[in-house]
Amino acid sequence: MLQAFMNLRALCLRPFGLADDKVDTSPVEVNGGSFRGSGSFKGGGGAREGKDSLLWSRDVGKYGSGDFSMAVVQANQVLEDQSQIESGPLGTFVGIYDGHGGPDAARFVCDHLFRHFQAISAETNGGVITETIERAFRQTEEGYAALVSDLWSTRPQVASAGTCCLVGVIFQQTLFVANLGDSRVVLGKKVGNTGGVAAIQLSTEHNANVEAVRQELKELHPHDPQIVVLKHGVWRVKGIIQETLILLTLKLVLDSLWAALSATS
Repeated sequence: MLQAFMNLRALCLRPFGLADDKVDTSPVEVNGGSFRGSGSFKGGGGAREGKDSLLWSRDVGKYGSGDFSMAVVQANQVLEDQSQIESGPLGTFVGIYDGHGGPDAARFVCDHLFRHFQAISAETNGGVITETIERAFRQTEEGYAALVSDLWSTRPQVASAGTCCLVGVIFQQTLFVANLGDSRVVLGKKVGNTGGVAAIQLSTEHNANVEAVRQELKELHPHDPQIVVLKHGVWRVKGIIQETLILLTLKLVLDSLWAALSATS
């Protein structure tokens, strides 16, 4: 069943050069450096975390190429989203996890994805290539699947939780972007001396509004004519939720849960 779920992934994983004059989308090999030991990303660049009942924030901190900060505002009664920045002398890791159906999946990803990334990076002497991030995604996905299986008899609702996953890794002046789910990475670029900022889209969303995604779902589920439904002008999986390829939503794997389907790359 897990393999069937893994077949639904549409992971957009591309390295981008950080030169000021262009965005380089050609693959690169990264050697040298290390993310091992005490954790080269750890420490947060001196940034301070702040929390209140509806807001989580991280003050401006330093990383290898400048400053960073982050803030999250709660929109739902229960905050289903998670985010993290891990930064150190050799690189910066940013994760944005847009949860749905409960906070469990997003929290799990926030707790485990970077740990897997660090361990896998250590296997290659601290280097980062696209496979490093892809393997971290896969191991996190498999870990949540195992957790759902263990909790099925006591907390079956965990199976209905899922999360989109956006990751950016800056290593040796190269930006790696990974996107799994219905979210988007946008780069802001200064426009000369005008003071303006141009938006450059770096990733592609994975949802049922994409024809290729609909076709893939139909091929994976040939005996279910209602696998994707056009509802109020929007394509939805089983007519319930738009996101189709959202990390860790096990309902697309467990056939016994089709009736309760609520929704990963």
